[in-house]
Amino acid sequence: MGDVVTVPETYGLGPIEVTAITGRSVEMVAPLTGSGYSVAGCSGGGGVSSKGSGGVGLRCDEGTAATINDAMSLEVVEVLAAAAVLRIEPAG
Repeated sequence: MGDVVTVPETYGLGPIEVTAITGRSVEMVAPLTGSGYSVAGCSGGGGVSSKGSGGVGLRCDEGTAATINDAMSLEVVEVLAAAAVLRIEPAG
């Protein structure tokens, strides 16, 4: 846990930090770099603290793909005991 994934600024998010892996789900937080935020496919939303500033939290189940800010696709490919495989790519 605590791994950080840096994503392109065009996605509207700062580095995504994995905060917990529970069962078959991955919990993450990321600071916002744009003025808005949208997520489809995973539970999540604004109002969390990320590195001392405002950010968003996400909880995604294994096999679920989320579209974030209509710009980024984040898929939880596999959840292992203490690790997860994430696939991050442009949405579309």
